[in-house]
Amino acid sequence: QVQLVESGGGMVQTGGSLRLSCAVSGRTYLLYVMGWFRQAPGKEREFVAAIRWSRTGVDTFYADSVKGRFTISADGAKRTLPLQMNSLKPEDTAVYYCAGGFGSRATDPKQIKNYDYWGQGTQVTVSS
Repeated sequence: QVQLVESGGGMVQTGGSLRLSCAVSGRTYLLYVMGWFRQAPGKEREFVAAIRWSRTGVDTFYADSVKGRFTISADGAKRTLPLQMNSLKPEDTAVYYCAGGFGSRATDPKQIKNYDYWGQGTQVTVSS
């Protein structure tokens, strides 16, 4: 019902920037949460940033490790989900996944279990 395709990954040096994009299609109006997660080799997938729609607009959420460096945004039609990543560090190296979930305004957007659709991922590599 919902398809997500990530793009924009690549290799940068420490301190550099990348902008990830997520193209969303299908029944996007059903989504209450949209977010980015990442998975480094040998590690579990972890929350990066998310948006949750509310009555007044959107609320944004960030992992402590990226707060102040990453910025997530979304258009009202829920067709794109950009993630601007600045001041990148080697520990940001991972495959980044875009995800969308149903739920409600009370859904915790940091929990993987609350997402119903996932993209295939895009590799981000930060060299020291």
